[in-house]
Amino acid sequence: MAAAGAAEVAQALSRALSSLQGPDCGRAARLRALEAIRAEVQERPLPAAVVQEVFGAQLVRPLARCLAGDAAERCRELALQLLRHGLSHGDRPGEALPVLLPALTQRLCPPQGFEPCEELRLALLQLLGLLLQRCGDAVAPYLSDVVRILQATLLDHYAEVRRESCRCAVACAQAVPEHFHMQSESLINPLMQTISHQHYRVRVDVIQATGAVIQFGNAKSVDDVLSHLAQRLFDEIPKVRQAVTTVIGEWLLHLRDRYSYFHKLIPLLLGSFTDEIPENMTLAWTYWEKIGLQWEKENEEDLKDKMDFSVSPSHYPKGVTRPGLGCRELVSRNLSKILPGLCHDITDWVENTRIKASQLLYTLLLHAEDHITQHMHLLLRTLYQACLDEESEVVRNCVKAAELIGTFVNPKVSLKLITSAFEKTPKPSCVMVLTAVIRGSPKEILRPHLTDLGNMLSQAGVCQRSEEVFYMEQLLCCVEALIEVCQEDCKEICLQLLKVLVTVMATPNSQHLKEKAEETVCSLADVQQLDNFLCLYKKHIIQLLEWVSVSHDSWTCYSSEILQLDVIANHSGPVIGEALDDFILILKTCLQPNKDPQMRLKLFSVLSQLLQKANETVNSQGLFPSYLEIVIKDILAPNLQWHAGRTAAAIRTTAVSCLWALIHCETLSPEEILKVKDALMPQIIAAMDEDSKISRLMGCCIVGVFLKVCGRQFDEDQLTKTYPEVLKRLDDASHDVRLAAARTLTNWFKCVKDSDMKSVMKSNIEFLYQELLVHLDDQDQDTQNAVLDALKEGSILYPELLVREIEVVIHKHRTPVYCNQLLHHIQSAKEPVL
Repeated sequence: MAAAGAAEVAQALSRALSSLQGPDCGRAARLRALEAIRAEVQERPLPAAVVQEVFGAQLVRPLARCLAGDAAERCRELALQLLRHGLSHGDRPGEALPVLLPALTQRLCPPQGFEPCEELRLALLQLLGLLLQRCGDAVAPYLSDVVRILQATLLDHYAEVRRESCRCAVACAQAVPEHFHMQSESLINPLMQTISHQHYRVRVDVIQATGAVIQFGNAKSVDDVLSHLAQRLFDEIPKVRQAVTTVIGEWLLHLRDRYSYFHKLIPLLLGSFTDEIPENMTLAWTYWEKIGLQWEKENEEDLKDKMDFSVSPSHYPKGVTRPGLGCRELVSRNLSKILPGLCHDITDWVENTRIKASQLLYTLLLHAEDHITQHMHLLLRTLYQACLDEESEVVRNCVKAAELIGTFVNPKVSLKLITSAFEKTPKPSCVMVLTAVIRGSPKEILRPHLTDLGNMLSQAGVCQRSEEVFYMEQLLCCVEALIEVCQEDCKEICLQLLKVLVTVMATPNSQHLKEKAEETVCSLADVQQLDNFLCLYKKHIIQLLEWVSVSHDSWTCYSSEILQLDVIANHSGPVIGEALDDFILILKTCLQPNKDPQMRLKLFSVLSQLLQKANETVNSQGLFPSYLEIVIKDILAPNLQWHAGRTAAAIRTTAVSCLWALIHCETLSPEEILKVKDALMPQIIAAMDEDSKISRLMGCCIVGVFLKVCGRQFDEDQLTKTYPEVLKRLDDASHDVRLAAARTLTNWFKCVKDSDMKSVMKSNIEFLYQELLVHLDDQDQDTQNAVLDALKEGSILYPELLVREIEVVIHKHRTPVYCNQLLHHIQSAKEPVL
């Protein structure tokens, strides 16, 4: 019946075939013939056997010729449709291969010919794909023709043609796996040229095709495609990255030579663990678990002991699931081959490469566990460099990786290697790595190494290496890590940690760093169950002062110890009052006139701050008065001597400020003032003529106190020498100085009133009257009132003389009201006449 049906169809097609194959058949005739053939074959429901008979015996050759050489696009299109129908419905499609593949080659492979229509090129490739799917092994003799076609079409300008070419490559690999390896390498180059195509769907298809071509072909091509696949892991389209993950996972499971390529493929799969799309991460983990389990089964004999006697580590990162044994072993055995290239990538100039490499480093170390130890030199060298990266994510990932070193590597090894880097000039990154290792280490394992760590950190070459804020921040973080991990065990290195914290607080121009360090000092006190941080200073104040003063005799203005002394003295508060022997000795040695002026200036600033609140600092224990003679005679007096230069003037200013602080807070008693008055008076009077407003102001105030406290002990010569200098200050540019000078003259008048020198000093008093009356016209009202008060005080001495002086000048005053007030005061002060 099949033969009869085929004969009937053949007879119906005879006229159409004659028209199609005639030498003088025109385009319209060919088109009508093809339409007639389609009506008979494609539009009628024919059995598969009939289709095969008609197609194989009569149609395939004329249709193939039409496909290969017809100039009319519509004719080629109809021929293609008929061929697809015949191949789809016939039961022996392989018989058409000798005719169709040469035609396809001729139409798709330049330079013999090239199909100009994009849609027809796509349809031709779809026909090829149908052949590959239906013919299977029968394609083997024509494999070279198929590969030639794909080499050309994989580089086609039409994206859909490229996609179909990729699908054909997959179909070809699956159709003839026994023979495909001989031709597979020819497809690698065009595939890699297409893998970066602008259309993401093309990229996905190329990656999938690459996976099939290598899996069924020659595995040596893995080396040629790895770099391209690695680049696709950075693709902005999640589906492209997913395709890479799938291909790598399949290779690791099924590639024949996968054992030879484990060290190259594992990094690509593990790189997907940190993909931003959860589905891709899950896919990578799923493949990795399968790969680990498969490797366990394949190497069961080697792993028998580990599988039977495996013990989970007592210390493991929180919130992290431990990978399976097979996964861990795979990484451990290939780490030596993976790590050098990865460490190179972490320092790559491309930011995304560095980020991806740093993420992968963490994943690898998590799998390697204690096998990290044999790679410590390379790892540390890389981490030191990567932790200085300008990209914060790289630094964050490297710090996490360093914490795993603390978790899995014996501190005898890791700390020895890290601390050896501190013997040279330590970088901030060295401290960062040490901090991370400490954070990752369990408390019990760190305990035997605490003393060495504390001693190392407190060495001058480490904690005083630099005033760079970033370095000091890392040093502070290291101390915080020690306190956080070791808790009460820090008691044995408390002094060393306190030295480091003092050094950090002494960092100039960094208030936020100082505040954080102060908080850390409190934490150090808390872990030792002390009441507050002052108890820490109470325990160690003597050792701290001894530490900071080791070389105090040779200090300069650049010595960091000055800043450290400032921190100790001010931050310890009342505790400094318990160590005055050492503190005053340091000041006495360093504040001699032959020492560096800038250094003396800094120390005087420290002393001035302390004296302003002496009862809360140096005099907290009431012991400071016993050191006053040293402070005044050996420290202040020598530095009040006049020397040329701005720095010397600044030193005199701070020395005067210190003396005023002593007097103002009443640390210096009247008896003490009496003892030092004669020694200091010439320098204080000289200070009233300084360029510095503060010196002039403090000088006036101090002279006023001297006159007030021990005026009766002043002789005629001292009083005569004092008032002209004070009087000059009434012409000072600063109203504060003028005000202080007027108040000092009030005390001067009181001294004269209370002494027997009134008659001897009449001329001086008269001169003072005259000058003070002039200054009643001062622009500042407070100064005017102070001058009026001075004249009122002085009017008791020679009232008639003052009245005469007032009458001489009253008409010259801009504000005679003050003169009238003074006259009224004198009049009311006179005794009534009987």
